Amino acid sequence: MGVFDFIKGELLEVIEWTDDSRDTLSFRYPDEDKAIKNGAQLIVRESQLVQFVYLGEFGDTFGPGKHTLTTDNIPVLTRLKSWKYGFNSPFKADIYYLTTRLFTGNKWGTSNPIMLRDDDFGIVRARAFGTFDFKIVDAKLFLKEVAGSDQNFRLDEFSDTMRSRIVSIFSDALASSKIPVLDVASRYTELGEALLPLINPVVSGKYGIQIGSFIVENVSVPPEVEQAIDKRSSMAAVGNLNDFVKYQMAKGMEAPGGGGPAGMASELAVGFAIAQQIMQQQGVPSGAQGAQGAMGAQGATGAAGAVGAAPDLLSPADVAKKLGVPEADVMTIISSGELAAKKIGTSYRITRAALDKYLSS
Repeated sequence: MGVFDFIKGELLEVIEWTDDSRDTLSFRYPDEDKAIKNGAQLIVRESQLVQFVYLGEFGDTFGPGKHTLTTDNIPVLTRLKSWKYGFNSPFKADIYYLTTRLFTGNKWGTSNPIMLRDDDFGIVRARAFGTFDFKIVDAKLFLKEVAGSDQNFRLDEFSDTMRSRIVSIFSDALASSKIPVLDVASRYTELGEALLPLINPVVSGKYGIQIGSFIVENVSVPPEVEQAIDKRSSMAAVGNLNDFVKYQMAKGMEAPGGGGPAGMASELAVGFAIAQQIMQQQGVPSGAQGAQGAMGAQGATGAAGAVGAAPDLLSPADVAKKLGVPEADVMTIISSGELAAKKIGTSYRITRAALDKYLSS
């Protein structure tokens, strides 16, 4: 091998790099201590950027395309070297390839709960997680603050730093937004878009990158708060409690034997509630209602105590017996409105107060 061949073997004539890893952020071209030939070809593909560094100082930056390295197209590097005879001989410089495509699907999440002041639940601890996309927009700042002189700087080396920075900004934004915890789930998209103007100035100025999209996938609360939310939902689903109890009584009556002891208890409870409604509609003094309420409270001693309140409600047959008239006559005065009664299903019930009022009129 001649001297010329030896010298030629020590020069870089074509400089290019392809990445199959899909997770490389920056790559320092391995020159193997070779010098770059005057007129060498630099190939930069789409989604790539090349940054020259000479003796620790940033030189020229090249975008996608094929570049011939001469004095005309690398004036910064030529000026840094200040060769006596200009750019007519081989030179050495570090060549960094940077990937400028969008890195998608990067996960973020809160390692510790975020303390929030909520109008519904007071102080609440919430956790959140999601994904974000980013790309390099300032090659010099990224190399200076993030990658440094790393030969092959990969995404996993940077993910922890990005995750902690994003979580910090997200926590501050969520705490200051004062969005109720129950409403956060309906505002995931809105929340992610609102955070971009807060996150990008920080990460762009510090790391030379830009967040393309920020997605909030979930904001969760502790199990005890979830249970409280479930209870509130159940109460809302029941609606009117009085109507619900009546419905339960009707279902119990449909079962053979009236639904057993549970059915009897619900029937007594509903009967007591209906009696109170009748007394209120007929203007019975509150003292009488209180007495009946006290009697109803004794139901905890057993079904016999609850049944003791039954004589206050009379059937048409009971009234007929007391008046000494046929039951048909009692139905007639009920139909005429002279005797106030409450129709429950197909039967009528009359309070003692209503009967006394009829007898005194």
